[in-house]
Amino acid sequence: MSQGIEFNRLMLDMRAMQMDAMAQPKSAVQVLQTGAGSFSDMLGNAINKVSETQQASSQLSTAFEVGKTGVDLTDVMIASQKASVSFQALTQVRNKLVQAYQDIMQMPV
Repeated sequence: MSQGIEFNRLMLDMRAMQMDAMAQPKSAVQVLQTGAGSFSDMLGNAINKVSETQQASSQLSTAFEVGKTGVDLTDVMIASQKASVSFQALTQVRNKLVQAYQDIMQMPV
């Protein structure tokens, strides 16, 4: 019975993450359309968000290791995967920016 409850909670978390992911591109497009933020601001906010995600994952992992009540292994694993995926995405964006910079610098004048 406990397995069913954990599975349902996992599915609810996944659906919530899906809704968040679907909502984020709209907000980024709105920011670009209104001109309310510069690229450096958006990049800085993304880096800060990744850092917050990693810190939350670390805190949740530590709480589970200590044996704090109310912290499930599924929550720890989901937070860990969120942190991992967000860091990998940030790394890919960085790689693309570096490649674009190198391409621009190699262009003949």
